[in-house]
Amino acid sequence: MAVKIRLMRVGKKKQPSYRVVVTDSRSPRDGRFIEVIGQYAPRAEPSVVAIDSDRALHWLKVGAQPTEQAGKLLEIAGVWAAYKADVGKDAVVKPKVKVKAKTVKPVAEAPEPAPEAATEEAPAAEAPVAEEPAADAPAAEEPAAEEASE
Repeated sequence: MAVKIRLMRVGKKKQPSYRVVVTDSRSPRDGRFIEVIGQYAPRAEPSVVAIDSDRALHWLKVGAQPTEQAGKLLEIAGVWAAYKADVGKDAVVKPKVKVKAKTVKPVAEAPEPAPEAATEEAPAAEAPVAEEPAADAPAAEEPAAEEASE
């Protein structure tokens, strides 16, 4: 059973408040829960975050995974810092990211380039062509296209 620490919405229309609950990940947002460990009232001024740190720490130690928003509330309440200190490793709330394996297609071997002496002569032969008037400009583009294909 995958256990999550998440928010459960309570309150009237347009006036939300939330309970921080420990629940099975398969149950609906406002459905069954295992234990209520706190509350969050975002509309109060200032917003209220009250979490039972002992119970939250217990559930984190036994493997409950907080959602992104619940993780932020645990950080605000100081529970997450206590959990990191108790566990002794760098615990971070990470969003789930699926990584797809990339398939690598074999590349066909390219023909070997011409000897270096021949490639050095070609730019020297093209230099006068580039200085000619615009009427011969298409002729100047043809050797450049051949170099690009090599």
